[in-house]
Parts: sequence; C-alpha cells; structure tokens
Amino acid sequence: MDDEFERGTGPKRFSFKELLLATRNFAEYGKLGEGGFGGVYRGFLGEMNLDVAVKRVLRGSKQGRKEYVSEVKTISRLRHRNLVQLLGWCHERGDLLLVYEFMPNGSLDFHLFNKKRLLGWAVRYKIATGLASALLYLHEEWEQCVVHRDIKSSNVMLDSNFNAKLGDFGLARLVDHEHGLQTTVIAGTMGYLAPECVTTGKASKESDVYSFGVVALEIACGRRPVEPRPKLVR
Repeated sequence: MDDEFERGTGPKRFSFKELLLATRNFAEYGKLGEGGFGGVYRGFLGEMNLDVAVKRVLRGSKQGRKEYVSEVKTISRLRHRNLVQLLGWCHERGDLLLVYEFMPNGSLDFHLFNKKRLLGWAVRYKIATGLASALLYLHEEWEQCVVHRDIKSSNVMLDSNFNAKLGDFGLARLVDHEHGLQTTVIAGTMGYLAPECVTTGKASKESDVYSFGVVALEIACGRRPVEPRPKLVR
C-alpha cells in the first residue's frame, strides 16, 4: 500500500508522531465531528505553519479501511478549487489517518439548520454554483469520470470566504467516460439517493446530479431531505 500511495507527486506521508503532536494526542476538545468510520480532529502542523483537519479511521473497521484506500487513491489525483484538498496520509501502529486542509466555516449542513447562523441568498447561490462546478469537473473535465456516490450537505465544506468544497471521497469510484458504473451494493445516504440507486444498486453521474438537486433544495428551503415525524401527543 505504501508504494502505491507514494507514486508521483501529491499528498505526503506523515508520521504518526507528527499527527499525534499536531492534534495534541487527538484531544476531545479539538474534535470537529464524528462519522460512521471515525472522528475528525483539528490540528496544527508547526513546521508548515498550517491548520489541518485529521480524520482518524476506527480501528478494525474493514469498511473504514476500504474508504481510506479509496480516498487516498482518488482525491490525491484531483485538483479543483471546489474540492477539499488532501494534504497527506499515515498508516502506522494500526491507525489510518488522513490529513486535509482545514475548513474554518465547517460543513454546509451546520449553517443551513442553525437558526442563529442564517446564510444570505448571495452566499447560498455561491455555494450551489461552487458545488455544481465541482461536479462538472468530476464528471466531465477530469481524465476519468469520478462518481462520488455520497453528495450531501454534511460533505460540503466551507472555507473562510464560504466557498464550497466537496469532500469525503470514501465511496467514490473511477469509471471511463464511455461506461457507467456497475455496482450491486447500495452506497450513500438515505434522502439523497436517487430512486434507481435504491432499487438497482447502480450509481452513475446522473445519480450524483440527483443528490446535488436534493442539496440545492436544502440550500433554497433550509429543510432536511428526511425530517423526523413529530411525536403524537395523546
């Protein structure tokens, strides 16, 4: 795995000691979020004078390991202003770690559903067009078609100027432009999945566009795609 990751230019290999120091031993007060396969911590790389976000994959998670490999092999080759940049990686002592550029304004869903942090229409429009630009690059402008398979508001990160950057490529797949992706395993998040993905398990750039449409509705309406039903009071 090391040889494959280290081919060419791009993300660098960090030592576990470097990332332990950067995150202050993965301090709980520095935790930015928790996903299905691990937590994300804020860190600071002193030698680079750079704030970063470090994703630590849960130990023993087979799916987490698969997504770790997919993320490094996929996003490390992509370059676009509306994609979260992967700065580096580390696998030592049974730990799998990914190092990303730090996004000061967090994820889009935090702002959409936080009544104290309402986004203006100009900012919402900029976020939507930025996400659309990222998808155009992934689907049409790179050497292969990248099907993301998990586009949702919590995977859209916002930099200091509220520019949208799509992240989390753990479920992404590379396909030739002439061929569609054939898979029989449903991947993604309910509420964002295109109907054909649920019934057939097949993902495509068209199903990514469907998910983008759901996010666009979230941006416009400020409502979640799936909302819990209120409890009936008897």
